[in-house]
Amino acid sequence: MHELIRDIALGIGSAWLLGVVAQWLRQPPLLAYLVGGFLIGPSVLGWIRDGEAIGTISELGLIFLLFMIGLEIDLKKIVAAGKSITVTALVQIVGGTLIGIVAFRLCGFPLGAGKGWDALYLAIAAALSSTVIIVKVLYDQHELDTVAGRVTLGVLVLQDLFAILFLAVQPSLDHLELSVLGMSLLRVIVLVVSALAVSRYVLPKLFHRVARLPELVLVGALAWCFLVGELGERLHLSREMGALIAGVALSTFPYALDVTAKVTSLRDFFVTLFFVGLGLKIPMPTGAVVLLAVGIAGFTVVSRFLTTFTPLYRMNSGLRLSLLPAIYLAQISEFSLVVLELGVKSKHVSERTAAAVPLAFVGLAVLSTFGMARSGSLVRGMIPRLKRWGLADLDDGRTQTLRRHEVASGQHAGSRIVILGFFRSASSLLEELTRHAPDLLPSVTVVDFNPQVHEALRQRGVRAIYGDISQRDTLAHAGIGLAQVIVCTLPDSLLKGTSNEKLVRQLRELNPTARIIAPAELLVDVARLRAAGADYVSLPRLEQAVDLCEAVRAAEEGLLGDKQEALEEQLRQRREVLG
Repeated sequence: MHELIRDIALGIGSAWLLGVVAQWLRQPPLLAYLVGGFLIGPSVLGWIRDGEAIGTISELGLIFLLFMIGLEIDLKKIVAAGKSITVTALVQIVGGTLIGIVAFRLCGFPLGAGKGWDALYLAIAAALSSTVIIVKVLYDQHELDTVAGRVTLGVLVLQDLFAILFLAVQPSLDHLELSVLGMSLLRVIVLVVSALAVSRYVLPKLFHRVARLPELVLVGALAWCFLVGELGERLHLSREMGALIAGVALSTFPYALDVTAKVTSLRDFFVTLFFVGLGLKIPMPTGAVVLLAVGIAGFTVVSRFLTTFTPLYRMNSGLRLSLLPAIYLAQISEFSLVVLELGVKSKHVSERTAAAVPLAFVGLAVLSTFGMARSGSLVRGMIPRLKRWGLADLDDGRTQTLRRHEVASGQHAGSRIVILGFFRSASSLLEELTRHAPDLLPSVTVVDFNPQVHEALRQRGVRAIYGDISQRDTLAHAGIGLAQVIVCTLPDSLLKGTSNEKLVRQLRELNPTARIIAPAELLVDVARLRAAGADYVSLPRLEQAVDLCEAVRAAEEGLLGDKQEALEEQLRQRREVLG
């Protein structure tokens, strides 16, 4: 017992020290935990050699990691996933797995009972992407609520569902007969139905009674995790599968957010233990293992582009929206490491395979972090090449049709009012124009690269041009030189490849006489934008401050409810493109 405590202390200490370094290098902390376990393990420093201790650490971490993954799976989002997300996810997951099985089988990896299931496990590992890395980077870049961000998150949710289905049949891989498979699915159904029933009818009452005592909420959540885990073991599934179902079941009941918040600190502790324990098991990489890791990483990137870009492009999403999710998803998931760990425990996967996947995970995590941070420039560099290869973008056909219409009707290519970028501010502006200045709408043109926005604008009779406003060619083609009023609506935090200051300078070069309106986030930006050529600089924070001041005064006077009712009545009358 004392040795186990010492090993945990060494593991957590090394993870913390390297985690500080990872934060400084702007890398995911999971990499630091893996490297920390590897360094103190038997392969390098040898501070932890006890295999039993390593196994205990890993199993505890794995059970709790799966419980937390289950807590974060939103069943409502899975049910409500749109067509484009669902189709893309199915093609990416099923297509990626099938391509992976064929590719790894051709490389000599076994596939079958008695031989090993390395090809299957590698294919599934390569088909899953890292939720932790993707969500963190997209959040930092304010990309979570973009179209590409929503598609990416939808695919991640369905990947989690696929992983759950695989974990259900994983224990029976060596006996894949219909009767055995049916019995496994029946056990899973029993486990899921039992867990959901208890979480629906029993747990809410229990948690309601102890809601005022945070420590009992925490203990109750842990008890639930391990009890359902033990039920999974009794049903000849696994404790890990039970922990995952426990989390999913708990995510559906009213106290899920409260439970998640209280368990977060323990989650971080056990997740750290799992990845440190995984790092402890990584042997000193040989040339063959490194070569295999490079091959797995290369296959992951190529297959992700084939299975993500293709369905999105075929559904007329445009080159940019088709490329971005493929870039975001181009890494291996932490769930893949969980799947490999279970494969090793079940003797389905060789030690060589299990050692290569974490190396591929580390390499892709580093590369994808940099790639996602520079996704805008990557896409801008790839689109011209794809066009040269014969792939048309949305602007190609639409531009020709628009030009023919303008020539036939005697119109010029420009509009009096041009709105650059279409997000929430532009949506509200368009609604205001519709309600209070409808005579201006025929003179408005919107320039944006969101295909869904284009469809909604066309239905409202608003002219839209598909293009990236950070590109000078797009601005020139949109008729900026003939515009009288140009409105920039995106703050710098949402612009990719440019800034409002650069954009205003470019606009002023293209059109010296237009009246340019641009937004600022910082007070000091006002002078910079004016010097760049903006005629008016809007500060949304000032208008928000006025509204908040009125809300505070209303609260002091006991009229906050009336103010809220007035706001809700105003919202009921609005029909914005972006709600």
